[in-house]
Amino acid sequence: MIEVKNITVKIKKETILKDVSYIFEAGKIYGLRGRNGAGKTMFLRALAGLIRLSSGRIVVDGEALGENIDFPPSLGLLIENNNLAPEFSLTKNLKLLSQIKKVATDDDIEQTIARVGLATNDSRKVAKFSLGMKQRGAIAQALFEKPSLILLDEPTNAIDQKGVIQIRELLAEEAQRGATIILASHNLEDLTLLADKIIDLSDGEIVSDV
Repeated sequence: MIEVKNITVKIKKETILKDVSYIFEAGKIYGLRGRNGAGKTMFLRALAGLIRLSSGRIVVDGEALGENIDFPPSLGLLIENNNLAPEFSLTKNLKLLSQIKKVATDDDIEQTIARVGLATNDSRKVAKFSLGMKQRGAIAQALFEKPSLILLDEPTNAIDQKGVIQIRELLAEEAQRGATIILASHNLEDLTLLADKIIDLSDGEIVSDV
């Protein structure tokens, strides 16, 4: 469970998030909706421990970010640009990352690559991938360690309709596994079909959840 308690984020005297509180439960998908500049991406960055809070607390499974822990211990993240090394294949990217936490096996990596709709034997450098393939690869990077918290910013960008359906099914499976998934999207169909709750953000505040 992730508890967001009255968080405010200010950058250069501008308030980006204002007194935001929410409780995210395991095994559910939450959609963040709002116009550009509403605070969706900044909210994801705050949940990932990537920015300093001006006030308030974020508690992940009983541990406060910035106090007990710096980052959520089991986190899958796709925010804005992917972080795949362009000079390596997708498989090599994930194998290198797997050496950090040592929780994912080679089988986990192959299965995740297949689940996002890419070939497990593709030895091309990520630099040679199309935009849609890079996005699928970034989703694989977020999921291959089976994290308990998954934060995704516009996950179906640049992906064709067949792939979008595949990614939606994949995220539903991850929620069934018990992960908490929070995604920001301008694709209302993604939010409507996937989300157990849709959270509306405006000017850095939660104005509704349905």
